[in-house]
Amino acid sequence: MTNGSIQLHGVGKYYKRYASNGSKAAEIFSFGCLMRHTPHWVLKNIDLTIATGEAVALLGYNGAGKSTLLKLIAGTTTPSAGSVHLEGRLAAILELGIGFHPELTGHQNIRMAGRLMGLSGAEITASLNDIATFSELSDRLDEPLRTYSSGMLARLAFSIATAIRPDILIVDEVLSVGDAYFQHKSFARIREFRRLGTTLLFVSHDFGAIRALCDRVVLIENGTKLKDGNPSDILDFYHALVLDRERKAGIIQQTGGQTGTTTQSGGGEIKVEAIELLGRDGAARSLLNCGESSMLRLACRVYQNTPSLVVGIMFRDKVGNPVFGTNSHLMGQTLTNLQANELITIEFEQTLDLGAGSYSVSFGLTDTSDGVSHTYDWKDGALVFELINRDYPPCIGMALLKPQLTINRTSDQIN
Repeated sequence: MTNGSIQLHGVGKYYKRYASNGSKAAEIFSFGCLMRHTPHWVLKNIDLTIATGEAVALLGYNGAGKSTLLKLIAGTTTPSAGSVHLEGRLAAILELGIGFHPELTGHQNIRMAGRLMGLSGAEITASLNDIATFSELSDRLDEPLRTYSSGMLARLAFSIATAIRPDILIVDEVLSVGDAYFQHKSFARIREFRRLGTTLLFVSHDFGAIRALCDRVVLIENGTKLKDGNPSDILDFYHALVLDRERKAGIIQQTGGQTGTTTQSGGGEIKVEAIELLGRDGAARSLLNCGESSMLRLACRVYQNTPSLVVGIMFRDKVGNPVFGTNSHLMGQTLTNLQANELITIEFEQTLDLGAGSYSVSFGLTDTSDGVSHTYDWKDGALVFELINRDYPPCIGMALLKPQLTINRTSDQIN
């Protein structure tokens, strides 16, 4: 298998809406002479190219059109406009149980699903042991699927779809219903497929998985492609979009400077005017030692009387994965009755028990601890700092656990 590309040109999909059942019947029995429906477009003018070996995530609100787009690419539904072109063998895991028959046994469904995927009888037979072993359902495969839980269905569907490495693998969020152990197994197999050149397209709201697996993220909103870019930029924009959804005040993304691309949003009632990270010597620094005591200081200006303020911070690694986050509410210090023109200084003290490397800090000023109800000011990548290991033995990873090593040796002599 040497190819696994996807090309969409001007793709759209609509479903018919009728004012009443009578209107629907009139259109059906007119044999095309009457049109009594209005088209409801769930996808409009989607252009998308995914090269062989790329991993792309689709992101967006529920109802944005992500699953419909996957179905169009998988061929389970047809576009109303535009064209979809694939090269290579495709395996798709979409809605739970799709293509399965509840009255048939697991073994029977494996053979039926394999045929639908285009596998030969010999290929299916050769894969039976791998499917049973990977799904860990060997003792249940002779039972009808109606007796399976949703997690068991997800395990079986994934095991069938990945028994033979496809050129293109499409995965909807069905893996989220599985247990944590099977999710780790599944992502390990996906990573191996990626290493071998399989093209990956999946829907997920697991930002950690997206950052770890994907080259690109495509953001879908109201059936259109809103953004297409690297995971960090798009995930930051989507986070801001979620915070800003009700207020629609706008989101600002800027490229350049120390932190690369930064994303900022908020109503502006309270703003962070300065942010700095102080070392143990009390000086603002961008280079610190692993394990060093530090203070993150934010200077905030109140521009409008507000009833409450929660200040949150998040430390991230160089690819944007969360390392540590907290907020003033969780630490028992929610601010109330803030007055215009107040200047508030917030200081978080912490020990940087992290491995050597580059890290960033994000902040959020909100009216509640969930950070969703209303955002005054939020910025991802507000500052970047570097940690170097001068005081501890060399180690690998993100955490600095400061282990103590003890070795005991005894002589076991035989008389």
